[in-house]
Amino acid sequence: MEEVKLPVHITRSKESEDLPLPSYATEGSSGMDVVAAESCVIQPGEWKAVSTGLFMEIPKGYECQVRPRSGLALREGVTVLNAPGTIDSDYRGEVKVLLINHGKTSFKIARGDRIAQLVFAKVERAELHLKEKLTATARGSGGFGSTGK
Repeated sequence: MEEVKLPVHITRSKESEDLPLPSYATEGSSGMDVVAAESCVIQPGEWKAVSTGLFMEIPKGYECQVRPRSGLALREGVTVLNAPGTIDSDYRGEVKVLLINHGKTSFKIARGDRIAQLVFAKVERAELHLKEKLTATARGSGGFGSTGK
């Protein structure tokens, strides 16, 4: 059976035309690696919106999730602050990656470094219905940790 791919239109800034477009590293990758369009340094405890130079037209009913790269998180303590970040289908501005440095040393980003992953996902829209009382369950209102260790 042939794989169906979601068509996503993109454009990029003149300054980032020499950079690679987001791409899947392997056949089984869920996320496309995206690179920085700028060089910068993020100090420990600081965060920065890092430019990618990309603009997207995501089909209605979908979102693009901006997720951390596991290697950066493991080796450097650097992750996406609002993980996963969401790029809505009606957003047309530049895609930026909000990175935070949880590490102990400065994190240097060179232009062209892989900084995050982009995962496209279907979005279901909810319709809320106000109700006097919700249906009872065994768990009830038990919150964090209420189902055991």
